[in-house]
Amino acid sequence: MTMLRDPSVKYSAFPQIPLANREWPGRTITKAPIWLSTDMRDGNQALIDPMDAEKKARFFDLLVRIGLKEIEVGFPSAGATEFDFISGLVRDGRIPDDVTPQVLTQSRADLIRTSFDSLAGAKTAIVHVYNAVSPAWRKIVFGMDMHEIKGIAIDGAKQLRDNAARLPQTNWRFEYSPETFSTAELDFSIETCAAVMDILQPTAENPIILNLPATVEAATANIYADQIEYFARNLPNRDAAIISLHTHNDRGTGVAAAELGLLAGADRVEGCLFGNGERTGNTCLVTIALNMYTQGVDPCLDFSNIDEVIQTVEYCNQLPVHPRHPYGGELVYTAFSGSHQDAIKKGFAARERQNDERWEVPYLPIDPADLGRSYEAVIRVNSQSGKGGVAWVLEQDKGLKLPKKMQASFSHTIQALADETSRELGAEDIWHAFEGQYLTTEAKRFQLVDWSESHAPSNSPSPSGEGLGWGPSAQSRPNPERIFAGVLLIDGTQRSVSGRGNGLMSSVIAALAESGGPIMDIVDYSEHAIGQGSNVQAAAYVECRTADGKSLFGCGLDTDVATASVRAILSAANGA
Repeated sequence: MTMLRDPSVKYSAFPQIPLANREWPGRTITKAPIWLSTDMRDGNQALIDPMDAEKKARFFDLLVRIGLKEIEVGFPSAGATEFDFISGLVRDGRIPDDVTPQVLTQSRADLIRTSFDSLAGAKTAIVHVYNAVSPAWRKIVFGMDMHEIKGIAIDGAKQLRDNAARLPQTNWRFEYSPETFSTAELDFSIETCAAVMDILQPTAENPIILNLPATVEAATANIYADQIEYFARNLPNRDAAIISLHTHNDRGTGVAAAELGLLAGADRVEGCLFGNGERTGNTCLVTIALNMYTQGVDPCLDFSNIDEVIQTVEYCNQLPVHPRHPYGGELVYTAFSGSHQDAIKKGFAARERQNDERWEVPYLPIDPADLGRSYEAVIRVNSQSGKGGVAWVLEQDKGLKLPKKMQASFSHTIQALADETSRELGAEDIWHAFEGQYLTTEAKRFQLVDWSESHAPSNSPSPSGEGLGWGPSAQSRPNPERIFAGVLLIDGTQRSVSGRGNGLMSSVIAALAESGGPIMDIVDYSEHAIGQGSNVQAAAYVECRTADGKSLFGCGLDTDVATASVRAILSAANGA
């Protein structure tokens, strides 16, 4: 078979919801919902190899540590392994007082009783009962009409009431799901939920949780939001219900559906860390929480060490977190593209100059440091990278702040290396190339052995500045002529050289020219310190122009800034 050219003969468009004056499009999420992790139940049943007791215990501890206050710990009626683990959490005192465990069960008397027994003795617990209500399930799976389906829900509610009375030492809370809500008739879902509420008699002080699952995501996220707002508007005794969302990702919009569902009036979100779950997975709690965080809303979940969270999830689930997964993926804060790298580099530079903590860095919606990530991997270099990326790596790894023109020049070297090797270049690759081009003197024509400087009186004005002998600020005042006297290895032979100039660097250039070196003028010079305290080192950068107009760049490193500038001139000369 092949894809149909007219898929409408096989698939029908999902109908719009008859909702006049919908309010959710104009709302904003301003506070965190109630979160429920269903990793240990929904997520676990979707694994190729379900978690054993050790992995489930480790996962439970992680969920508590990051701040989950409601945790679906399993499906106790599924078998002895599940039941024993859940009852063990209670028996061993593993559940903190501010954490409420939840278990799931189908609406059957024996299964509901087993579910209550698994949590007997807990301080507070939620028992979650569900039955499917949509037309496809009524017709194909059960062969029942609406009245019979509603009867299953009512019988389940009675079982919840009676079992809670049987075990009064626990504060029992109730949750009901009209399973397959997203593909069911809205009015029938409301009618069924209202019937359950009539049995359980919830109040605003002791509300029922009504979970409205997109069991299979079948429409755009705005349709789900309309369904939630319609349900909330028309549910009797709405104040006595917590409306909960359980979205899936069949259409790739599970997060969007949950977010719009919150705008539509929901109070609670069920999901898994990093979107684990059957088929394409449940909604991702990490993504929704950190989406809120980037909008200035405290999600009340702590992902300050997101890599530790990922390591635990991957160990317990034996599934990898995709490198492009929002917020948590290995590559989500990494730029390879040159234009992206340049923008990010400028963003960080601007941040150093600003007077507040407001985050505004291009391409990074969140500060990786807030999640325990370093900035080292924000920019990585391959054949698509530009000068900004290369400069960023050198600055982060070695503290070098290359001038812009030098960045552009050196980036051609890295581009050629990346094309030659056909792989990503690491910091060591880039540093090795930089050393070879600018710093290493072995096999280079000019190598510094020793040098000294002296002054000769001169009444002529300095044409090019002060200090090291270059810069516009001293153009109009007399400056004594400087004499550079050095010992160089030139083409492998040690020679004494000397030169005169208005400053140190111009005298070095004169000495080189008199010794058969290139004739150059200084176009630009900059310097900065690397490190702090007694270990500080100076980095000097120079751009020179030869008689034929060629630009040469040099870099020198030394604990003495003057020596660094001499090395920079020789570095440029070697580039000729």
